[in-house]
Amino acid sequence: MPERSAEEIQRDIERSREQLAGAVDQLAYRTSPKRVVDNAKQSVVARLKTPQGQAAVAVVGGLVVFLIVRRFRKH
Repeated sequence: MPERSAEEIQRDIERSREQLAGAVDQLAYRTSPKRVVDNAKQSVVARLKTPQGQAAVAVVGGLVVFLIVRRFRKH
């Protein structure tokens, strides 16, 4: 392996620092709690707009109404 000059080593270190800083910034962006919540909201809203999502809401809503009526009838 050929000897490297101090300048070459310094450039490699700076390049590695820049790459590491970029990776850390990207991780911070991806794991931002606000961003995660916003993505989850968008995903749920998008699913609810599909026929399957609307059917699921109807089924869950019907089940809730059934349980409420059943609860009141027992008292």
